[in-house]
Amino acid sequence: MRDAFCRCLMREAAKDSRLVLITGDLGFGVLKPFWETYPDQFINAGIAEQSMTGLAAGLSRTGRTVLTYSIGNFPTLRCLEQIRNDCAYHRADVKIVCVGGGFVYGSLGMSHHATEDIAVMRALPGVTVFAPGDPAEVEAVVPVMLKTPGTCYLRLGRGGEKIVHPEPVTGWEAPKALTLRTGADVALLSAGGILTQTVSAASLLAQKGISAEVVSFPCVKPLDQDAIDALCRRFRHLVTVEEHTVVGGFGSAVCEAVAEGGSGVRVHRIGMPDVYSEIVGSQQYLRSAYGLDDEAICAKTAAWLENE
Repeated sequence: MRDAFCRCLMREAAKDSRLVLITGDLGFGVLKPFWETYPDQFINAGIAEQSMTGLAAGLSRTGRTVLTYSIGNFPTLRCLEQIRNDCAYHRADVKIVCVGGGFVYGSLGMSHHATEDIAVMRALPGVTVFAPGDPAEVEAVVPVMLKTPGTCYLRLGRGGEKIVHPEPVTGWEAPKALTLRTGADVALLSAGGILTQTVSAASLLAQKGISAEVVSFPCVKPLDQDAIDALCRRFRHLVTVEEHTVVGGFGSAVCEAVAEGGSGVRVHRIGMPDVYSEIVGSQQYLRSAYGLDDEAICAKTAAWLENE
């Protein structure tokens, strides 16, 4: 995802010299083409995320669109006060980019596990939250994000993620949800890089005779209410899947949308329990450990339908 982000950002920077990227002293391998091509549009703020965010807010007041870039929790939780007071409150044109959402940096421990970021950023008034599911969605989301007024949050995976969409995602507009697979028995709703596991889970469910629709939500705030309403008219059960705590994130957003619609549809949330991860390991190992891999999604979904 980060490679797709960089490619897309370079295309946009070529068209707009007011676009500035600030890194928190990382990403040099993937960002090197950007700073070599556009040295006047790149700043390394060092390991000083609070200063990085304040700098971004100040630059935005000069008519620039400014992106901050760092790992997981660092451009969000470490500098939350600056995001809230300097950026969001003033509707600053700052785009916060997190690389390593969820358990991407699983082997580095809890400090690098980004499992509360969507909930925190979604709670800030006026902040738009994007969580593309694969590199194809990243390519579609980045130009839209850069044109979205005010402060935005972009949650990415790392590098080398599988492209799930069979075709490029063209003409996307926020907050449109994207259907990857149609089904008749249950709808699996996904946000972020866990989309690969969601699609795989749908295939496993098909082997059990369960027809699952898969819908990706690249924009978590605002949520595609029209898509939620349409799904509620077709399904009795919606299953949300996210590599994030079940408290306040994508699943919570879907619950809010369904409750306000008054359809009576059951929403089942799959995500990180309301705990901090106390184990380390690869991303896939942690997904399995916390019941977020394709087999767990399949088993939980089948059980919910069986116990209807």
